[in-house]
Amino acid sequence: MLRTITVGLDGSPESRAAAEWAAREAKLRDLPLKIVHIWEAVPESMTQAPVLGGETHQHWTERSGMGVPPAEGWGRIPRDAAEGISLCHPGVEVTSEHVAGRPGEVLAEVAKSAELLVLGSRGLGGIGGFVVGSVGLSVVAHAERPVVLVRALEPAADEHEMDSAGVPSAAMPLRPVVLGLDVEHPDGTLLEFAFDAAARRATSLNVVHGWFPPPYYAYGTPANPALHEALALSDSKALAEALRPWRQKFPDVEVVETSRYGSAAVHVVDASREASLVVVGRRIRRSPFGAHIGHITHAVLHHSTAPVAVVPHG
Repeated sequence: MLRTITVGLDGSPESRAAAEWAAREAKLRDLPLKIVHIWEAVPESMTQAPVLGGETHQHWTERSGMGVPPAEGWGRIPRDAAEGISLCHPGVEVTSEHVAGRPGEVLAEVAKSAELLVLGSRGLGGIGGFVVGSVGLSVVAHAERPVVLVRALEPAADEHEMDSAGVPSAAMPLRPVVLGLDVEHPDGTLLEFAFDAAARRATSLNVVHGWFPPPYYAYGTPANPALHEALALSDSKALAEALRPWRQKFPDVEVVETSRYGSAAVHVVDASREASLVVVGRRIRRSPFGAHIGHITHAVLHHSTAPVAVVPHG
């Protein structure tokens, strides 16, 4: 079955930025773009409330990003968005649909037939990071396909290198793709996604790994520069070995290996400032305790200045 680049749209600035990013990705991958708009109906218990009936319904529809019930123009937002994107991105096949249901559940379901799912995240500015709402986090935690989070007001030029005037320009090459990698468990699905993303963008891949000494070295041991250097060298060799077969599979992708002491999340977020896309993984855990994103991926989602692709893997 032909997969799509699917984007969740609710009319907000961040979701519109996500739709624009999704259209560019669809063109890169030569895939159709599907715009999904979700209307969450007012719960029956709330509609029957004797005092809050009308006001509750208005609040609920506005909170759902709809503003009006389905019978009063429900399909306008995705239809208008599809028309606008078709005009701005000729050659990209665009379809739209509106679905009733809980946003997190609907988006996780539509992701199953998507090459990847794209959502928006709201920027706070400065060091505040970005807001990944409960719906976004739920989808990232449960989706079986890659999910990309795009910050609000993300212009296409920001993904490119700066021109001679020191301004990001769409006429310049795309910035590198950044991959956060765990060298102890290097997953092929994650690596292939990152290498493929760099190849399609005709840019380099910066693979970032953060490391700490084992506890029996770190605690109760006096400072030992020679030992630290030996551990750093060992980690760099492990990173190079994990990447060796993928360098051979993608010989045209320039690879920069970055192995640094300290928090992997901090190093990936730092690298995101010069990236067009950041790629991180999420280990699929099927347990009675539910899905889990992982602390590094969670931190990157909230603080990366570039779009973040979360790739689920075994």
